[in-house]
Amino acid sequence: MTTAARNAVARRAENVGAVQQNENQKPTLAQQIERMKPELARALPKHMSADRMARIALTLIRKNPELANCTTESFLGALMTCSQLGFEPGSPTQEAFIVPYKGEATFQLGYQGMVTLFYQHPMASSIKVETVREHDYFEHEEGLEEKLIHRPCKTGPRGKAIAYYSVARLVNGGRTFKVMYPTEIEERRQKLPSKNSPAWRNSFDEMAKKTVLRNHFKALPKSAELARAMANDGAVRTDADPDVIDVPPDYLNEPAPAAITAGDDQWAGENVNP
Repeated sequence: MTTAARNAVARRAENVGAVQQNENQKPTLAQQIERMKPELARALPKHMSADRMARIALTLIRKNPELANCTTESFLGALMTCSQLGFEPGSPTQEAFIVPYKGEATFQLGYQGMVTLFYQHPMASSIKVETVREHDYFEHEEGLEEKLIHRPCKTGPRGKAIAYYSVARLVNGGRTFKVMYPTEIEERRQKLPSKNSPAWRNSFDEMAKKTVLRNHFKALPKSAELARAMANDGAVRTDADPDVIDVPPDYLNEPAPAAITAGDDQWAGENVNP
């Protein structure tokens, strides 16, 4: 074999090796998000675009490098859950978040997201969540003669939080409320492995409102979207197929959530104890 022929064979071998190396190299998370756009487009509501959701995902990764260290499957799964529910994770609306936890990306539902999804039910009229502070006027009674009166203090600082409550009204005139006190909230927080998470440390009131709302929803009609969102809250989803959101997700040592019936139209006039 001539020298030219040997050189040609060597170059061919190098080219084949480079191609095989590229084929075996795992795509980056950014590349996988780009490839996922068709599935995102199929899952998103019509008023949202796959390009925008992909940009949001990349921005999240840049802002929180811990997300880049999470498993790719869990991040894409959380992104797909946000897309199917029509939420932009980490947006100022605070409806949903993608949070790193133990090397996995978890979908976190904000209490504002719960409120948004409640309004999708045809029986929903209004719902609000409030914080009661020590200098407010507050009356709360349960039993046959339920009472909830709250007048925020208008003459000075309202002081520390002493209670949290949500009030809901339905189009048929039905209404109910749920009240929880800091001790109850703290008891629930202590049972969570994520009890010292940044969300609890930095936004205790927001997490407390979410806890109240979640308990209140046991007695309220739920849209299918709200039921799915609550079932996936704090969970790890490793399948980014738009058709598998109803498959029970995995939880990272979190207590199993209460059973949720999708599309439950039953109205309960009394509060349900947690």
